[in-house]
Amino acid sequence: MTTSDPIADMLARVRNAVLVGHSHVVMPSSKMKVEIARVLKDEGYIRNYEVIHDGPRSTLRVWLKYSEDKTPVITGLSRVSRPGRREYRGRRDVPWVMSGLGIAILSTPLGVMTDQQARRSRVGGEVLCQVW
Repeated sequence: MTTSDPIADMLARVRNAVLVGHSHVVMPSSKMKVEIARVLKDEGYIRNYEVIHDGPRSTLRVWLKYSEDKTPVITGLSRVSRPGRREYRGRRDVPWVMSGLGIAILSTPLGVMTDQQARRSRVGGEVLCQVW
């Protein structure tokens, strides 16, 4: 099954797996999803991820991260830019998520990065999602 917004599908799968308490979630892979997973791992929101090449399609497995008392590290995910309404921000208008407690993931000319990295690199781009 193909969706019109694969990134929203990825975020929904992660959100649902976190709410149920699963250890990992599996989804169809794409370059953008792998980059989003890389940013989430670098920022400490997930434990790890891997791309599994099995046949013509590859899948992405994401291991979720929980604290000692089994509370999830990811408490919220939201899709910002959608296929019907793209959200682009200039370098001066990169959003703050929950006063810096969360991150915004942007697709910039320098690659997929967090809002802090975009401010440091002085670039703007498409705001893909927000995580807190």
